Order: sequence, then C-alpha cells, then structure tokens
Amino acid sequence: MTINFEKTGPVTGELKFSIDRENVEKGLNKTFNQVKGSLQIPGFRKGRVPRKLFNQMYGEESLYEDTLNDIFPTAYAEALEEVDEEVVGQPSIKDISWESGKDWELEVEVSLKPEVELGQYKDLEVTKNDREVTDEDVEESLENRRTQFAELVIKEDAPAEEGDTVVIDYEGSVDGEVFEGGSATNYSLELGSDSFIPGFEDQLIGAETGSEVEVKVTFPEDYQAEELAGKEAIFNVTVHEIKTKELPELDDEFAKDVDDEVETIDELRENIREELETTRQQYADEARDEEAIRKAVENAEIPEIPHDMVHEEVHRQMDMFYNNLQQQGMTPEMYFNITQTSEADLHDQFEVGAEDSVRTNLVIEAIVEAEGLAATEEEQEKEINELAEQYNLSVEQVREVLSPELLTRDIAMKKAVDLISSSAKEVLEPVEDEDASEE
Repeated sequence: MTINFEKTGPVTGELKFSIDRENVEKGLNKTFNQVKGSLQIPGFRKGRVPRKLFNQMYGEESLYEDTLNDIFPTAYAEALEEVDEEVVGQPSIKDISWESGKDWELEVEVSLKPEVELGQYKDLEVTKNDREVTDEDVEESLENRRTQFAELVIKEDAPAEEGDTVVIDYEGSVDGEVFEGGSATNYSLELGSDSFIPGFEDQLIGAETGSEVEVKVTFPEDYQAEELAGKEAIFNVTVHEIKTKELPELDDEFAKDVDDEVETIDELRENIREELETTRQQYADEARDEEAIRKAVENAEIPEIPHDMVHEEVHRQMDMFYNNLQQQGMTPEMYFNITQTSEADLHDQFEVGAEDSVRTNLVIEAIVEAEGLAATEEEQEKEINELAEQYNLSVEQVREVLSPELLTRDIAMKKAVDLISSSAKEVLEPVEDEDASEE
C-alpha cells in the first residue's frame, strides 16, 4: 500500500493511498458471490452463473461500488496508521482510480483535530458568589411552604382581590364572532397568576360573586393562534364563586405537616436553613466551576473547529437525549408528537451550543496532555461501581458496554476540570484577561 498525506489547511488534509489488487480481487469475489444468488440467466441454475459470463453481461464495474464499501474501511484505517496527524470525523472520497487488474488508487479529504495553544488555566480569578443564608431567606422559604399548604375557602360578601381564585364562565368573541377555544364553564382562575391573556385577570379584581363582567383585551402579536394574534377580543364573564387562601398558623403542628422529621417550628426553621445553605453552596460551586472553565477556554487559542466535530457532537447529544427518553418509557416518535416538533428541530436545538462544547472538550483534553493526567486502577474501579449503582446494573454489565479507553479518558477529563476549578481564586470583581477581552 502506497500512502501519501498532505496537510491542506489548519484542520484539513488530503490522504492518498492504494488498495492492492489482491485485496480488490478478494472484495470483488465476495461481492459477486453475494449478488449471483439473485441472478436468473437462461441456461444456468440460480446462483450458478460463472464470473466470466457475469463480467461479459454486466461488466466488472457493476461490482465496484459495493466492493469499495466493503473493503474501504479496513484499507482506510491501515492508511491512517501511517499519518502523524489525528484525523476526526468521516473521510470524503475525492477521487478514485479503479482500473481492472490494477491497484485501486484513492484520494480522500479528511478533517484534522485542531491544535490547541493553552493560555492560563490555573489560578484564574472568578466571581465570588454569596453563600450566606440570612434569617430573611429562611422566613421567605417558610412563607412559601405556608402558601403551599394554604386552603381555599369561599369568600363571602367581599370583592375579588389579587391572589383570590374565581370560578367563572366565560365566552370570548372577536368582531362579534365567538372563536374556537374561547369559552369555558366553571373555570378556576387565580388572579395574578398571569395564566390568561394580559389584562384579563386585572379586570376581574373587584368583581363580586354573581356579577357579570365584560373584559376587553388584545391578543399579543406573537400569540400562538395566528388568526387571533394582535386582535381585540371581548369576553363575557360570569363570576360564580370567589375563594381566598387561608394560611395555616406557623406553629408546631404546621411544622409536623411540612416535615415529618421535626417536632417544632424552630426545628423546621433549622432544617430549612440547612437546605438553603446546601443549595446555595452547590450553586456557588457550580457557578465558580463554570466561570473558571469558560475563562480557561477563552484563554486558549484554537485555529478553527472542523464541521465534522460539531456534527458528531450534535448527534452525541441527540443519542443521549434519546437514551434518556427510553429510560422514561418514551420513544422519539412519542416525544415529537407531544411537543409538535421534529428530529430536525431537535438537531437545530443541540446545534446551538455544539461548537462551544467541542471547543471546551478540546481545551480540557489539551490540559490532560499538558499535565500528564491519567486514571489509576482504583479510580477506574470506583467509577465502574458508581455507574453500576447509578444505572442499576451489575459491574460486569458496565464493563461490557464501557470501553477502557472511554473510561480512562472520562476520568482524566474530570481531573482536568477539577484542576481548573479547585485552583480558581474567588474575588469580588475578577480582572478580565486583557488578551482574551481583545479577542
């Protein structure tokens, strides 16, 4: 096999290689044996036509495309072993010279993994996020839980106020014509919830039980029903009931109803404080990590990102999304039907951030190499056990589906991320890197 590689750009190359006649002939024979069983030629039993006669009738060239599809992957992989550059994505065949009785000469275009020039990725300054939980935070959370346990009671002889729930009949019309979906009976609507057309709920504040109210609104320009967008409508509304929220007392009984692990309201407050502290700590840590990684990526220089890598990232994310759907007992078809979307819509959705994801992965991989990070046997075993527990699988099942290369790569990548985030310095006002900001 003759091999010649030429770099044609920062992330592109041209690979020329040959497939020797012996392997071509083996491939042609294999293809012929696959197709001859379907041939019906007078004078020959099915599947018994000689190769020479086949070539005379159909031409050996009719076998070339299927043969190439069969033998190309192995030949291409062998040619890549002689190339120093790291090739990504799928090759594009630019030219083929396939003459009968000779080696096949191929010329393919390939995408190359970009070279990353790392900038600063350790000791980065990031924003210090507030982790303190105040008494006011605890009381606000306690009040939210109190609201969740509120009961709706009939409001007698008093007009509706914001926060009340009204039980109404309504019928809407545009230009005097009742429109589809604009009517309902005994509908419960919380005033101030902003669940209806803007302005609708406001006009029911002050209404009394048994009253009839004419509500005038204008549909938003971006309303989902295009035939109603931007149009004025009149709703005739009848108020049947007004209900108000009755909040429970903040006492020990309420505390027990909210949390069966506490006995008093003070214990509930303490639990809420601990929960808020944990949540706020997690949020602050995540924000620190994300900002540090973002800055490490911004400080690095990458010539350009091959489209093949972006394409693969989009489909990797789509595969993960489909797997999550499957775990929830839902097929892609069910999801698209429920959301009224398509696979093309999903592709576009993931394509938005795919290039940034590829860029981030490239920088982290470069840090792994620069720092000589690797996975120990103990770390690999720990990761396998955690995955087995997470997905309710046996350790053996995890080993079967997870390649050692992928496992060690993921662990090393996690170490690089931890290196970036753990060395980051939290300050009130980070100083932006001048070189990065100028870019």
